[in-house]
Amino acid sequence: MKNKEKMMKKMILIAGPCVIENEELVFKVAQELECFLKDDRIDFYFKSSFDKANRTSINSFRGPGIEKGLEILQKVKDKFGMQILTDIHESSQASIAAEVVDVLQIPAFLCRQTDLLVAAAKTKAKVNVKKGQFLNPEDIKYSVAKILQTRGINKEGFEIAKENGVFVAERGSSFGYGNLVVDMRSLVIMRKYAPVVFDATHSVQMPGANGGSSGGKSEFVEPLARAAASVGVDGFFFETHIDPCKALCDGPNMLDLSRLKNCVNTLLKIQEII
Repeated sequence: MKNKEKMMKKMILIAGPCVIENEELVFKVAQELECFLKDDRIDFYFKSSFDKANRTSINSFRGPGIEKGLEILQKVKDKFGMQILTDIHESSQASIAAEVVDVLQIPAFLCRQTDLLVAAAKTKAKVNVKKGQFLNPEDIKYSVAKILQTRGINKEGFEIAKENGVFVAERGSSFGYGNLVVDMRSLVIMRKYAPVVFDATHSVQMPGANGGSSGGKSEFVEPLARAAASVGVDGFFFETHIDPCKALCDGPNMLDLSRLKNCVNTLLKIQEII
């Protein structure tokens, strides 16, 4: 029975363009990612942001806004039947976004923001909390507890969080200025409290390195993802684009679609072994 349950376990996969640049791009990427939706080994979520409120510069592209952005995400949901994940930055956005999306994502810089976590918890959506670059991995339990207790659950632990649609994401920790490092121990620590998604593309980001925007070294995405898979995580987060060099946000740390597909195939093989 245990072997059968192990075989049935699906890998969470969150993927899509960082921000909604336009409807045409979103649909092109979604069409390329449809192969993951049809894979029985994968629990797939299409990700894109209607607003990137934490860009370095006020001149950076942020997205179409909540009304137009959710309209586009609804079209993706209707056309492809995909589950949708998007970021929220303010408490007032939670209930509005939850009418369309299946997962509300709490950005890393806001992972301790109580009102935002509570607002997300009051919806029927799942909640993905990205661990802040500044946060002790052990302290993610407090963010998870804010969501669970808002939903009337006074217990903690991996299974409790999983049953109640809460998971957490590792995206690296600040290492001096303009650099991140991934401590693989954090994956084990965080998994005591909730299913863990490894955010492979943001983990290679170099905050503020491009003079008003973030840089990154995408050549390290696949090695870090493979390492996380060998440690044992529940899923992966990748930002992807038709042409990362032309992306309006986070291009330097994104994977193009071909690299993403090859990487996911490798991770599935590692998961089978684990």
